[in-house]
Amino acid sequence: MAKYFMGIDVGTYESKGVIINDKAEVVCSAATPHGLENPKPHYFEHDADTVWWGDICKLTKTLLETSGLANTEIAAFGCSTLAADVLPVDENCTPLRKGILYGIDSRATEEIKYLEEYYGDRLDELWGGEELCSSDCMPKVLWIKNNEPEVYEKTYKFLTASSYITAKLTGKYVIDRYLAVSSFIPCYRPDLSIDDKLARECYCRGDQLAEGHEVTDVVGYVTAEAARETGLAEGTPVITGTDDSGAEAISAGVLQPGDLMVQLGSTCYIIYCSDQLIHDDRIWEEDSLIPGRYSIDGGTNAAGALTKWMRDTFFPDLVREQEAGGENAFTALTKLAANVPAGAGGLVVLPYFSGERTPINDSEAKGIIFGLQFHHTRDQIYRAGLEGVACSVAQHIDILEEHGLKINNLMCTGGGTRNPVWLQIIADMTGHEVKTPEVTLGASYGDALMAGIGVGCFQGFPDLSRYIRVGNVYRPDPEKAGLYAKIKDIYGKLYEANKDLMHEL
Repeated sequence: MAKYFMGIDVGTYESKGVIINDKAEVVCSAATPHGLENPKPHYFEHDADTVWWGDICKLTKTLLETSGLANTEIAAFGCSTLAADVLPVDENCTPLRKGILYGIDSRATEEIKYLEEYYGDRLDELWGGEELCSSDCMPKVLWIKNNEPEVYEKTYKFLTASSYITAKLTGKYVIDRYLAVSSFIPCYRPDLSIDDKLARECYCRGDQLAEGHEVTDVVGYVTAEAARETGLAEGTPVITGTDDSGAEAISAGVLQPGDLMVQLGSTCYIIYCSDQLIHDDRIWEEDSLIPGRYSIDGGTNAAGALTKWMRDTFFPDLVREQEAGGENAFTALTKLAANVPAGAGGLVVLPYFSGERTPINDSEAKGIIFGLQFHHTRDQIYRAGLEGVACSVAQHIDILEEHGLKINNLMCTGGGTRNPVWLQIIADMTGHEVKTPEVTLGASYGDALMAGIGVGCFQGFPDLSRYIRVGNVYRPDPEKAGLYAKIKDIYGKLYEANKDLMHEL
């Protein structure tokens, strides 16, 4: 008898879900959009109940109805979410404020400065580097402590989004290794126990943090209340869950050392699978989702979010045409970008429209459209935006190669894969062949695969390579190498020349 697995991923602007069978074949999929709140500069939030949990309830019901399966046929459930977020909840798992989002939310700048001074020489030992960044969760917990004491005093647990959803489903407060040791530094030890003394030193009690588990552990079962809200069968096994980028890397077959994922979503996230750790303050390194492997990561704050801003700001006519039943605005933009020669007529874009994570780790960085003259067109500005994100990808690959790490397999995932011009730009900018997976559902597909591992249908992560196939391939054009090397050089110099002014502004 066939077994079926459900996976759901809650993203920045959209949530996606999928049901697969025990051959890793897609039975059905669904998606639902949601908003992003930006109440102040540098503040980005979601309503955890209406967005995170609301989307889960909506998609579980839609997937069951679309598939025609009985809820008892779902053998296990897995979720992933945007990460790393901070959500304080009370003893009933009721949110006490809106969820503070991942690295795009840089409200905790003062807390980061304070912690860097407080830890001093201990910073490298505790964080594996000399700087904190806006993706770190514990400075955001400290921000709540400093700025919302009434919320802080009522908090039973400080959760991230995947922890919240798993808690709503099972009543268990858990977090996977990947998020615990990478985003909640310095409170989790390598064995996933919590350093209570270190937690209390600046942040909260150790028992206010979620219990650490491996991502594929079955940590609980759907409760009667959650079954009523989601349509899932009471008693359905639920795995720990994780962040969207880690799950997306699994969905793309990033399973062996030398595999690299470039996730083109609202932000761009990069995950390199390694059999060794490196030490470089410009990027992040931690344990992988995959036992025995390491993950070397980076993140650009604006990718799809940048192209969306450009679409809405410079191409409102295309948006109106789409709303009137015409061509999708992004599809039209892809065609326009294809007609703009490489180099965008001498424009260079720094995509730091929401600060930046790696490799500059500067939450106060600002976006730049450089080189503008009267003859430039909006089409060229859009193309330059695509090239700017590709420059950031290339910077990360350069860092990996500086450390002697080879790129054997570069897989692109996310909504940006619907833009073949962008993928070709990345291939040309990096000099590496760019591939996309045959199944492009992304993190939700990875969630379903890991749910299958959790209940023993798939025999661990290496077994997944039998099911994940390559879709499209984009090969670098050597004739563009010189031009893009020059643009990448200008890209790096632009930040260095302007960072003091960015901070002053």
